[in-house]
Amino acid sequence: MSAPQQCRRISREEKTICSKSIKTQKLDQPVFAIYEDTFLDVVGKEPSITCVLERDYAFAHEAPVYIPEQDAVYFTSNVLVNKETKVKYTDVGKASRGKDGKWTYEKIATDVSMGNGAINYQSGILFCAQGHLADSEPGGLVVMDTNPPYATKTLIDGFHGRQFNSVNDIVTHTDGSIWFTDPTYGFQQDFRPKPVLPNLVYRFDPETADIRVVADGLGMPNGLCFSPDEKVVYITDTDHIHAGDFDPTRAGTIYAYDVVVRHGGQFLENRRVFAMTDATIPDGIKCDMQGNVYAGCADGVNVWSPGGKLIGKILVGSFCANFCFTKAGEIFVLSEEKAFVARIAQSTKGALLHYLGF
Repeated sequence: MSAPQQCRRISREEKTICSKSIKTQKLDQPVFAIYEDTFLDVVGKEPSITCVLERDYAFAHEAPVYIPEQDAVYFTSNVLVNKETKVKYTDVGKASRGKDGKWTYEKIATDVSMGNGAINYQSGILFCAQGHLADSEPGGLVVMDTNPPYATKTLIDGFHGRQFNSVNDIVTHTDGSIWFTDPTYGFQQDFRPKPVLPNLVYRFDPETADIRVVADGLGMPNGLCFSPDEKVVYITDTDHIHAGDFDPTRAGTIYAYDVVVRHGGQFLENRRVFAMTDATIPDGIKCDMQGNVYAGCADGVNVWSPGGKLIGKILVGSFCANFCFTKAGEIFVLSEEKAFVARIAQSTKGALLHYLGF
């Protein structure tokens, strides 16, 4: 079977011999790397990757959320520094697609404090606000309207009287609960106070205000998502990267946990390694409706089968912290100074948007 244009099969030598690895080769343009032929079913017969936005700073870093009725993606920048005050901040931006298919970008004036992960929530967007040093900006889970003046409301900003570290990424369950990670990156990057909690994963019920820890023992819990049937939760551990410190002997790993019910409460059991990336870390993570697992990595978006086999990559030539599914057969990829649209098979749909009714 021949591969479509903008696709490249990865040979056995490239998979197994270090000197032949695709990482040692310069890519002239973005490409779909085919590790297993099953990835061809994901990308379809006429896949393409196109850079749709570009700036001279890291405007496209995290929290991509697609709003179907606006045909727009909201996302946040990487950490920026005000040249005059030296205060650190992140932008919230909106990428809109016009009737001509071209994308435009605008900054949104909102008070989400150091926004990072985000998800569609009710009629708005639920952000992970990492917070600032001041007690008046503890961060937490913040809902933002998607229409001007982009008003916000905080759902929760701590664990029984203790402020979160720097809430990082988030996912919702169809039972209404909100699951999120809370590593110490904010303290390491000097915009949050000394932590008063371990690095943890939480489950929050907004109806009852029940907040509890569902996973610990991770170096840097980061991205998370549910399998299409919600029986498994995937959590990325980015312990490989601490602020200013890269250690390849630490975890750059996706862990899988079974979601079980005990005495009316959800628990995580049977932690196991699902995959370890060869591209530094797996950051933001999503599933499609077939159960394939996608993660933003140092070289783009890496894709594994439900059985943990690396089947392919969407290589954009630079780091991808996060991405989101938009319309059926489309992925919006953030890559710091650039944003890409990957068009794949129409049959490939994001599980999250499916469960949200889009």
